[in-house]
Amino acid sequence: MNDLSLTILSEAAGDAQAIERLHERTFGPGRFVLSAYRIREHVDHVLELSFTARVGTLLVGSVRQLPICVGDTPALLLGPLTVEPPFRGRGVGRQLLERALKDAKAHGHRLVLLVGDEPYYSRVGFKPVPKGRVTMPGPVDYARLLVVELVEGAFEGVSGPVGPDWSKAPT
Repeated sequence: MNDLSLTILSEAAGDAQAIERLHERTFGPGRFVLSAYRIREHVDHVLELSFTARVGTLLVGSVRQLPICVGDTPALLLGPLTVEPPFRGRGVGRQLLERALKDAKAHGHRLVLLVGDEPYYSRVGFKPVPKGRVTMPGPVDYARLLVVELVEGAFEGVSGPVGPDWSKAPT
């Protein structure tokens, strides 16, 4: 991390505004039409599986995970993962990813999906979803739909539409 002292912490409820401002700066208003955001409209991310990266008190990165189903199979949707531009290329995103996946596995989750760049996410085990196995609402580039098995074989036989895990939706 060079000369930075980075701390990865579970997201707290009080982090929401700072994280939203970070998303606004890094992704812009177009983020709301993306497939993953359409799913996020219906179910909240899991605080204990979502993390912030800080240098001192400065929030420099964030990753969130929310409960979804692929067909009838429970899974997590990772994202957004974002890092403040001046802190990119210093391992912040990788540390956030590693913590998110480690804690998801420790909490008994078996699968994590995301929409992202394979060269970046393959470094932590993500692989392309075979064409035609999974569908998502709204516009999505299926070449960027990736999955990681937290338990070997967890994606075998899994297919269908991705949607919120309604059992975890607020009532």
